[in-house]
Amino acid sequence: MHDSVLNKTISIVLADDHSLVRDGIRALLEEEPDLDVIGEVANGLEAIKVVGDKAPDILIIDIRMPELGGIEAVERLNAGDGLKTKCIILSMHDSEEYILKSVQAGASGYLLKDTGKTEFVKAIHVVHEGGKYFSGDISNVLVNNLFSSGKSMEDKNTAKERQNNPFDLTNKELKVLELVLTGYTNKEISEKLKNSKRTIETHRFNLMKKMKVKNLIDLSKKANKYNLV
Repeated sequence: MHDSVLNKTISIVLADDHSLVRDGIRALLEEEPDLDVIGEVANGLEAIKVVGDKAPDILIIDIRMPELGGIEAVERLNAGDGLKTKCIILSMHDSEEYILKSVQAGASGYLLKDTGKTEFVKAIHVVHEGGKYFSGDISNVLVNNLFSSGKSMEDKNTAKERQNNPFDLTNKELKVLELVLTGYTNKEISEKLKNSKRTIETHRFNLMKKMKVKNLIDLSKKANKYNLV
């Protein structure tokens, strides 16, 4: 195993319940001199454990696995403090629900299993450098669902002021709502707003309770309906 600091490699753990899939991804990635697969697991529970033990730079995790699926594993990992590992969801499914739930859970990327090598490697580097990566079709799903089409920010703010704010959201809750729907994790929102992660979690819980929604899809639809974002 390479030393990811000394050799400037990106350490990666693969989580997929099919060994042939893991073998194929490992072979593909290890052709790159700066990518080092340091572990493989077959379910979400094992993924959480190996991330805790090895702290890889990147976790590439399948969405559907026994014991615990990829989205649930990513959500649990991001619920803790100080997570170094960035998570990329790898899936056969381009389902709108899966994509939005992955963003909500804190995934930094979402790739389909038919993604080509060039894009796969690019995604790893983008995410490792702190960015987000979603393949073209998936980006379209996010844009269509998380933003009101054809409105400038000024238009949105004006429309927001005209509303009676039927959910009685505070200014801070409105800001958290905007950032949540843009795809930021609780940790990233806490850094942007200079609040503790626990405070952001409380704001997020309160705004979802006030708006009577249980998931990101319904939150996005209702926010757009009432011009809250």
